[in-house]
Amino acid sequence: MGLYEVTRLGLVSKDAIDPLSGGPVGGPNNTTPYDQYECVRVAALSDCAGRLSIHWGDSASASRAWVQRADNQDKVIVELARTFQEEAFPGFTKLIRPLSEIETMPTAWKQVLRSSRGVYLLACPQTREHYVGSAYGEGGFLGRWERYASNSHGGNVELRVRDPSDYLVSVLEVAGSSATVDEIIAMENIWKIKLHSRHIGLNRN
Repeated sequence: MGLYEVTRLGLVSKDAIDPLSGGPVGGPNNTTPYDQYECVRVAALSDCAGRLSIHWGDSASASRAWVQRADNQDKVIVELARTFQEEAFPGFTKLIRPLSEIETMPTAWKQVLRSSRGVYLLACPQTREHYVGSAYGEGGFLGRWERYASNSHGGNVELRVRDPSDYLVSVLEVAGSSATVDEIIAMENIWKIKLHSRHIGLNRN
């Protein structure tokens, strides 16, 4: 996050591609016109980056908003730390992130996810369908999710034929350090049965 000067450039062209999803802006069937803006980060308060915490808002709409208008309202300062502090890893149970935020997660989070293997869930915010997968290769959860972030399907047949989506990723179960590939795949199959992901989800095997 930071402070930005924002300038409206006009409507997005109909053939514009969303840089996050890789698909048409607003989806293939969305005819709603979208505005395009130029965002330029400003130097004001740059020395407080990573140290300044503000109160974002109490209402449900404010808590979900991705932007706050500094020209419309003052924001209460919650904390101004002496040194930069990364947000603490929330734990596997509470971790839920869009694929588009994988690369910008704190370094410590990435280290934890890179060294951990197990079963994860992808949830599509557009269709509300889910996909159960397993991470057992080099790079652990992080390596697997980075593949999805790069192409929206990670090599999976069913996801490849779908419109790109900014899936929400979360961890269902963490495998022990001594778990074999076969054991992790067995864990994955159990979760597919529990969540009925072959019948009402996106799994096809």
